[in-house]
Amino acid sequence: MGGFHSLYISANYPKTFGYVGLFSPAVMPPQNVTSEIYKNLDEKLKAQFDNQFKLYWIGIGKDDFLYKNVADFRQKLDGMNFKYQYVESTGGHTWSNWRAYLNDFLPLLFK
Repeated sequence: MGGFHSLYISANYPKTFGYVGLFSPAVMPPQNVTSEIYKNLDEKLKAQFDNQFKLYWIGIGKDDFLYKNVADFRQKLDGMNFKYQYVESTGGHTWSNWRAYLNDFLPLLFK
């Protein structure tokens, strides 16, 4: 649940995180979850965007069961003119993809 947590923690603390990496992220919380941290995501994303983060990075495999949700999330970000980097790989929700994403993402932290 790393991508899911990274998405929501960074959205709830927009002035804390300048770099966000979402590796195969779940985007929507389960329906039975009622915590405030998951409410008003659009407003929180706008605050995050307004804070001018340095990097918002998303990676997902074409066969990942979360692919459609991430595509919908990217469409939301595009509609907000939210800048992000996107990597689409082969494969699914696997460690091999996450290792590759980490290899791509980490050097961007030190530019």
